[in-house]
Amino acid sequence: MSSLSRELVFLILQFLDEEKFKETVHKLEQESGFFFNMKYFEDEVQNGNWEEVEKYLSGFTKVDDNRYSMKIFFEIRKQKYLEALDKHDRSKAVDILVKDLKVFATFNEELFKEITQLLTLENFRENEQLSKYGDTKSARAIMLVELKKLIEANPLFRDKLQFPNLKNSRLRTLINQSLNWQHQLCKNPRPNPDIKTLFVDHSCAQPNGARAPSPANNPLLGSLPKAGGFPNLGAHGPFQPAPAPVPTPLAGWMSNPSTVTHPAVSGGAIGLGAPSIPAALKHPRTPPTNPSLDYPSGESDHVSKRARPMGITDEVNLPVNVLPVTFQGHGHGQPFNAPDDLPKIVARTLNQGSSPMSMDFHPVQQILLLVGTNVGDIGLWEVGSRERLVLRNFKVWDLSACSVPLQAALVKDPGVSVNRVIWSPDGSLFGVAYSRHIVQIYSYHGNDNIQQHLEIDAHVGGVNDIAFSHPNKQLCVVTCGDDKTIKVWDATTGAKLYSFEGHEAPVFSVCPHYKENIQFIFSTALDGKIKAWLYDHLGSRVDYDAPGRWCTTMAYSADGTRLFSCGTSKDGESFIVEWNESEGAVKRTYQGFRKRSLGVVQFDTTKNRFLAAGDDFSIKFWDMDNVQLLTTVDAEGGLPASPRIRFNRDGNLLAVSTSENGIKILANADGSRLLRTFENLSYDASRASEAVTKPTINPISAAAAVTSAGLADRGASMVAITGMNGDVRNLGDVKPRITEESNDKSKIWKLTEINEPSQCRSLRLPENLRVTKISRLIYTNSGNAVLALASNAIHLLWKWQRSDRSTSGKATASVLPQLWQPSSGILMTNDVSDTSPEEAVPCFALSKNDSYVMSASGGKISLFNMMTFKTMTTFMPPPPAATFLAFHPQDNNIIAIGMDDSTIQIYNVRVDEVKSKLKGHSKRITGLGFSHVLNVLVSSGADAQLCVWSSDGWEKQKTRFLQLPPGRTPGQSDTRVQFHQDQIHFLVAHETQLAIYETTKLECVKQWVPRESAPISHATFSCDSQLIYASFLDATVCVFTAANLRLRCRINPSAYLPSSVSSNVQPLVIAAHPQEPNQFALGLSDGGVHVFEPLESEGKWGVPPPVENGSASSVPATSPVGASGSDQAQR
Repeated sequence: MSSLSRELVFLILQFLDEEKFKETVHKLEQESGFFFNMKYFEDEVQNGNWEEVEKYLSGFTKVDDNRYSMKIFFEIRKQKYLEALDKHDRSKAVDILVKDLKVFATFNEELFKEITQLLTLENFRENEQLSKYGDTKSARAIMLVELKKLIEANPLFRDKLQFPNLKNSRLRTLINQSLNWQHQLCKNPRPNPDIKTLFVDHSCAQPNGARAPSPANNPLLGSLPKAGGFPNLGAHGPFQPAPAPVPTPLAGWMSNPSTVTHPAVSGGAIGLGAPSIPAALKHPRTPPTNPSLDYPSGESDHVSKRARPMGITDEVNLPVNVLPVTFQGHGHGQPFNAPDDLPKIVARTLNQGSSPMSMDFHPVQQILLLVGTNVGDIGLWEVGSRERLVLRNFKVWDLSACSVPLQAALVKDPGVSVNRVIWSPDGSLFGVAYSRHIVQIYSYHGNDNIQQHLEIDAHVGGVNDIAFSHPNKQLCVVTCGDDKTIKVWDATTGAKLYSFEGHEAPVFSVCPHYKENIQFIFSTALDGKIKAWLYDHLGSRVDYDAPGRWCTTMAYSADGTRLFSCGTSKDGESFIVEWNESEGAVKRTYQGFRKRSLGVVQFDTTKNRFLAAGDDFSIKFWDMDNVQLLTTVDAEGGLPASPRIRFNRDGNLLAVSTSENGIKILANADGSRLLRTFENLSYDASRASEAVTKPTINPISAAAAVTSAGLADRGASMVAITGMNGDVRNLGDVKPRITEESNDKSKIWKLTEINEPSQCRSLRLPENLRVTKISRLIYTNSGNAVLALASNAIHLLWKWQRSDRSTSGKATASVLPQLWQPSSGILMTNDVSDTSPEEAVPCFALSKNDSYVMSASGGKISLFNMMTFKTMTTFMPPPPAATFLAFHPQDNNIIAIGMDDSTIQIYNVRVDEVKSKLKGHSKRITGLGFSHVLNVLVSSGADAQLCVWSSDGWEKQKTRFLQLPPGRTPGQSDTRVQFHQDQIHFLVAHETQLAIYETTKLECVKQWVPRESAPISHATFSCDSQLIYASFLDATVCVFTAANLRLRCRINPSAYLPSSVSSNVQPLVIAAHPQEPNQFALGLSDGGVHVFEPLESEGKWGVPPPVENGSASSVPATSPVGASGSDQAQR
């Protein structure tokens, strides 16, 4: 059911509730399954109306849907059973046991036996587990609390527990608006119309008693939406007008009744949404019976925004929506020069080795070209450097999982061709449709790293087309084939979601699209039929003949407002046409094809302005607004009769297949610059690399984000990274911890300074262009991902995949990770308050199993599912706002929340309740840490104060202020705390110092104070607490030996930042890998994240200084701040 049909149900529910149709309201809630009325459910449970309770639930879930559903039904039936036993009604109890509870025996036989044994007891409270069972009323109340939790956690109830926020009487308002609109269409509108019925369209009678023609049937209006109380909203809609004798619009099937007879359709059409309705509502003018009036058509606004010609009086008898429109310089008989921004210059020639059948440019990295050939090969080209990154021959991944017909066909004839290749919208997946049954989906992880994701035995015969779509915010794969069907598959699991039947010939192509929140699919078959489908099981909505009546493909302009199709007949006659969606008719037919095309013509669209097709050994271009051929390009010859063509997203490159198993890349001026940029990047990287042959890290993935962002300075950074990592691409990724060797005291110790990229391994992670500053950073506990929270409230997750270069799949600076998003495409974005998120104090905490992240950016606290990125819940709206979050080490349901009003709230997520509020600080909380050994919570604040709280009763045990240098006040500087591995000592990081405190006495046992250097921005222990990593606002990073707080290694900005930006970029946060002691990550003020590791040959960060070479090994807590020492002098 479409989203508008769903919304209509909500409007009807509101109407029924306002009109006090109480039983009908709940019946519709249950039958539609759109809104679960928790209040009604609670009332029925409290009243013990068990039959109604289960009947109501059945509209939303069944017993065996999932474990939550099973538990819900079990608790209800168990309560019903106990109540029967409590009343000593044994026969009823036995009946419930046999009919209702026996179903659970297959899942837990022991539990069912125990329940059965209750029959033998005089009072079931003799059972130890039921000893606290009170009376019926209290037992139902206790059960209700549990049921509510189960329902809220059950994914089947997601988005069904909240009724939309509607203004009162919304349905009546819409009816009144519709009546007003009908009245405006009256030829002679009366000042006070008398509207007595909704069953027919309103029309004011003409003065002589004659009636004005109905707007719906007025030929001058073409296919205006049928005026009435409602547009028709579904096959089972409550207001179904009789089919009007007007042609059904091609996309107007979303707003008008279908006249097509089809076994799966019961009359109406689905959805509201064709462009005709909004356009008509935007301009409710008088119908154009007078030729001087300009009545806007139902198409998209781009038509009405352009200059219209004068003097169209000869054409007023045409339907308005197909009025010929001419434009200055684009008149029908006016030739004009081809614009320079068409890609016409041959810039690259690639040798694929077999004949390309389908091509597609990466949606983000627009110089990556995916190719599928006539022998089943898959190629991935970086067209800037002319390098083929990937070549895969056809191979069935799991023959045993394939159908018997496919296995037999492959044995008989192993030859397989690629029919279509296509990238997913974000470029993380690509799909391949083969001429034999199969679809293969690969995941793409940058450079030459493609991995097998899904193999689907999709159709009997050939799979003729494949596309990606996003119905219900879920990434899906749409396929069609020789078996006359269209199928929709879950892109994550490969599960089949829909199968559409209705074509009478093999289906040649599919074109998924959406308009006004309505998702649909156009399909074309080899008999020339065009059909349209919604994501339901109600069959096709339209049935049209495509010009040529044979092989036809359809495509929208990039902005989704204009629909085109290109087809070739069996006789070789080719057509490109634009469709008038609201009419269901051809709007314009483009001229210039060869009389008899040799092969099936392919076409593409670009820039919302141009069309291109491969025909007559050349590429032909049209302006979308002019039917005359714009120009023809032969690409310096060597093209087949009907070359395959594909634009990149920006339209500055065009890939064209050649007759010699090759591909030519045509470019305009912008495209040529883009190609040269990447050619130079590749050349520079190869020179900078120490590898003998070529750079082992391809510059493409590193610089792809740069290209789309157009940031020149970021480009320099990427080149540097490529060069410094070129020699470590194949090194191992998991390194054992290297124990400290005892120093040779005969040698003079020297601080390890890292000034050059070649002196360490660092990797800048792929960029997200929407991010400006990294505010928080953490590794996942598994060690295979990095999670960042940016200052604009967006979370970023980078995941390392298992590969030849990273067998463990752990985070490493040697392998580029993927900036990960779920297939839904959603982002984890925090709620933000009225103030700018840039001004808020962001915070987050990760659960121990990496399943959830709790996060806030000045607004409500959000709990996100790390697998799906969905928001599980939000709570605690400001003020006060949360400024620091920490999970209790023994109970993930308990969270310590530091607030900007200086309090700490101990919150229980499960019961949604603040258990304690701790007061002791005078400014906002900036740090929290639990010790599970001492059972305490340590807190720090912007007041430079430390507090220790008992985690048993939450009483304050000790408090102490930091020792600040003379003349320094706490100001607003953050103070961070982190427990040592021994859970007794903790690290304090403040802009003025690093310090180690002993918790029970709250005494400072070691302290390091920078003398003449930039302030400390952040610091953290390594995972084994042997090292401390600290970042400074001058972009340096220092590594200390934790045992004595002695500096052992300093990484200067020149080692990881290009000189052009190093003075403007500061590291703000630092995070340590959870298993690799010598790896850390840095979050920068420009939105970048870097991962650092020492060189493989070194294995560690510098050498600790000997005790003799400087001051004493530790600074006692009583020593004056700024006590001299060799390590301090060197900072």
